[in-house]
Amino acid sequence: MKMLNNFLYQLTLGVAFTAALIEDSLAGSKDDPVLAMTLIERLEYRDGDDQDPLFLEGQGWIGQDLRKFWYKVEAETVDGETQEAELQALYSQAVAPNWDLQFGLRKDFQPTPSRNWAVIGFQGLAPYYFEVDTALFIGESGRTALRLGAEYELLFTQRLILTPKIEVNIYGQNDPDIGVGSGLSDLEAGLRLRYEIRREIAPYIGVNWNKSFGNTADFARQAGEDTDDFQWVIGVRAWF
Repeated sequence: MKMLNNFLYQLTLGVAFTAALIEDSLAGSKDDPVLAMTLIERLEYRDGDDQDPLFLEGQGWIGQDLRKFWYKVEAETVDGETQEAELQALYSQAVAPNWDLQFGLRKDFQPTPSRNWAVIGFQGLAPYYFEVDTALFIGESGRTALRLGAEYELLFTQRLILTPKIEVNIYGQNDPDIGVGSGLSDLEAGLRLRYEIRREIAPYIGVNWNKSFGNTADFARQAGEDTDDFQWVIGVRAWF
């Protein structure tokens, strides 16, 4: 409970800082207004060999052109029970064209016991229009983790878009309480084909593959779980 209270306190500070940005903007130049966006990147049903989970991944921001307050959410439920739930609250500062430096806090609510992390990372557009999101996490008791993610949008038409995406998680030490092992922990790769009914909403179909490695795979076997899972997905992408 103390860790959760600390997290909520830090999140409140971030919101207060964002409010200060809004006040400064309203009192200052109209050429750099405060804007906001929420993106539900993936809201999907997955049909796999073992389980059929519902998955949510979203992010959003509020702020000015060069500095923003970001939040990122991931959650997965199986049979109505939450298996994974993660929230990040970040301050983002532009450091180069198309690139932001981000730092803040991450809270893993599920699986239990919960985990708290400090976050520092980069998010932006790499050459050839690859969208990159990478972050270093520093947790309690010397825990560390690294997440590397990249995706690309291939336009068949202005409305029909194919998106490959890959994400890798690496951990600095074993955490058997939540089934995570040191080194390369897991890899997720997906391919989704969406049709934009309009820019703000796009249903999609696709495939997703998850693979565990090393000690993480060993923990999964001990728990009677699969170390890899191929899934068909159907979902919707939306922003506002």
